[in-house]
Amino acid sequence: MIPLRDDNPTRITPYVTVTIIAANVAVFMYQLSLPAPAVTRFVYEFGTIPAVVLGTQALPAQIVLIPPLLSIFTSMFLHGGFMHIIGNMLYLWIFGNNIEEAMGHSRFFLFYMVSGVLASTAHILSDTASTIPSIGASGAISGILGAYFLLYPRAQVLTLVPLGFFLQLMYLPAWLILGFWFVLQVISGSLGQAGLGGGVAWWAHIGGFVAGILLVGLFKRRSVRFFNAPQFHRSRYVPW
Repeated sequence: MIPLRDDNPTRITPYVTVTIIAANVAVFMYQLSLPAPAVTRFVYEFGTIPAVVLGTQALPAQIVLIPPLLSIFTSMFLHGGFMHIIGNMLYLWIFGNNIEEAMGHSRFFLFYMVSGVLASTAHILSDTASTIPSIGASGAISGILGAYFLLYPRAQVLTLVPLGFFLQLMYLPAWLILGFWFVLQVISGSLGQAGLGGGVAWWAHIGGFVAGILLVGLFKRRSVRFFNAPQFHRSRYVPW
């Protein structure tokens, strides 16, 4: 299932969401400008490497530009390809503006960064000996998804759903889409622990989502309630 947009309007301009998207795109464009060897070096310089962060391994001195702990922050703005950044920015654009409105600009930014740190921590603890860099905004965005799951579970989301050989546009409740997404992360993370995970930091997604659920109550405005009713009521199917 691929969400395309939600019917959950906001009354603010989501400056922080737009700025984060712009920062990610700018870094990705810089990555594209580099030759292949330089891209690899860039990822090792600014990606999160569990064994390096924990101090059991060390990078060659000539590519150490920042303290290992700082890589937890810098890695949030790197991506591994077009599909990686497009998927992440799509989820951030769809769900981020509502959470920014629910928290306010400053608290939303802090929430985003804290969720990303906790997501990276979950990934590091899931594979402490790994020397493979982890990059991407998906851990922090997973925190937004966790917050949205509690605040707007009944919001309607226009979703592209595969039905056999065909694709259908449907309005589905956010709790279904985000719940399904989270279950997939848990299953994939469990397979990853068994050596079948396919090289994705699934536990960063899981950790970020759980962090969002646990932290949203601390960051949201007092006037914002949990489990808000949907703004619009749509039919389940959308004709082409």
